[in-house]
Amino acid sequence: MAGEVVLVAEEKKVGGSVEIISTTNVKPKKSDIGRKECQLVTFDLPYLAFYYNQKLLIYKGGNENFDEVVEKLKDGLALVLDEFYQLAGKLDKDEDGVFKVVYDDDMAGVEVAAAAAADVEVAELTAEEGTSKFKELLPYNGVLNLEGMQRPLLAVQDGLVMGCTFNHAILDGTSTWHFMSSWADICKGAHTVAVPPFLERTKARNTRVKLNLTQPSDAPEHANSAQTNGGAAKSEPPLREKVFKFSESAIDRIKAKVNAGNPPKPFSTFQSLSAHVWQAVTRARDLAPTDYTVFTVFADCRKRVDPPMPDSYFGNLIQAIFTVTGAGLVLGNPVEFGAGLIQTAIESHNAEAINKRNDEWESNPIIFQYKDAGVNCVAVGSSPRFKVYEVDFGWGGPESVRSGLNNRFDGMVYLYPGKSGGRSIDVEISLEGKAMEKLEKDDEFLMEI
Repeated sequence: MAGEVVLVAEEKKVGGSVEIISTTNVKPKKSDIGRKECQLVTFDLPYLAFYYNQKLLIYKGGNENFDEVVEKLKDGLALVLDEFYQLAGKLDKDEDGVFKVVYDDDMAGVEVAAAAAADVEVAELTAEEGTSKFKELLPYNGVLNLEGMQRPLLAVQDGLVMGCTFNHAILDGTSTWHFMSSWADICKGAHTVAVPPFLERTKARNTRVKLNLTQPSDAPEHANSAQTNGGAAKSEPPLREKVFKFSESAIDRIKAKVNAGNPPKPFSTFQSLSAHVWQAVTRARDLAPTDYTVFTVFADCRKRVDPPMPDSYFGNLIQAIFTVTGAGLVLGNPVEFGAGLIQTAIESHNAEAINKRNDEWESNPIIFQYKDAGVNCVAVGSSPRFKVYEVDFGWGGPESVRSGLNNRFDGMVYLYPGKSGGRSIDVEISLEGKAMEKLEKDDEFLMEI
């Protein structure tokens, strides 16, 4: 099955102890789609050993008649799955051992669970800086994408908090929010998906890659854990998560500061904010000048590949772009030094660079752990360009949008547009506790927060 949807019922409160009331399955409304198979391509395969990608949307409205809301969401889901039917399928392998996503009319579809919760106000969830209150609201904690061979590819949990969990081997952030906005539009009365997904992912890359992965124990995360059996496991410092909300004026001042030296090509908002975060996190970690630090961004390649793919391309069309330097250089130079490295790395990642990376990977496929983003890294995912606050199912947009517990590591950063709109941006960061404590007190980083 491709997904699960868990809808948490509440009157004034959500969270606390979540009790599942009912579980059903939603299939595409069309009963004659037939069997559809789509090969996973080189852009998809590296994410098999990542965990399911989790997003939490917290709504104030929509809970007046929970049973009706559940039925409305399920009806809308059935209609949107007519186009996004791959999310109602499952992972499989063909006779050559090449991964594919398969849908057939006799598959169970997306799991939908209605649940009841109490003891935590919605306001507490919107104010939550960490993730401790989210665990029960999100399905598939600690589940690898590889397990999509047995598990759904989509899971959602609501109350009215919608905890959406997607198999990252099937789709990236652009496709995720395309699906979510399409589902919301259907629930608000649209009869068809305004922009159908482009499902021919082999148009972007058509190399058949055989991978010797079948079960979770084949993935690096589990293999590494198994190596410690019988001995002392390496203890990693606990992480803390926090959302730093940068207002429009703060973003403008960060960008102005980074561009104060009149660079040959002005730094974008993303490049400016990324350099600002990279420098501040490096400072908070107390790295030695000779320590390396890596900046990583998971970049959308839809318009970088040749030929370019449409924005509606459904799947993964992202690649990690890396730049590395010494911590002393990041801290000893103005912030535009880091921005220049980021700008160069991003602009040089053209179709030729993408093809070279794919050729190298296909000749020696390596399945990385989700946290293999580089030493002392700052790794940026998601995007403030995603219109997450416009995902309105008929009772207004969400009050807050957060990432879940999966795929977090020291230095992971998620960017979202700010709830206040305009150029405001929310920066969700995971760091070791001591570094986070220093970052929270860093006035140069915080600006007007």
